[in-house]
Amino acid sequence: MIRVVLPAHLRNLARVTGEVRLDVGGEVTQRLVLDALEERYPMLRGTIRDRASGQRRAFVRFYACEEDLSNDSPDAPLPGPVAAGAEPLLIIGAMAGG
Repeated sequence: MIRVVLPAHLRNLARVTGEVRLDVGGEVTQRLVLDALEERYPMLRGTIRDRASGQRRAFVRFYACEEDLSNDSPDAPLPGPVAAGAEPLLIIGAMAGG
């Protein structure tokens, strides 16, 4: 069971409270987790990554185990504690401006 923490605006859009728990088979990667998330919550399609290219949106970041995974390959395995469900994958809305 993979644990995913969404920012408040995406939790509201998906109508969930707290973290989301997803079943992901095989080697756990960002791509597979996001695929499972969008399949379960289709209203999130296009909010975290571009629908056409699959690329992460510019102001969305991924963190796990105190590491920024945002620029890792979407097909790279996520850290073991995330795959085991001990630690969540955090999806964070980055802030910009001055």
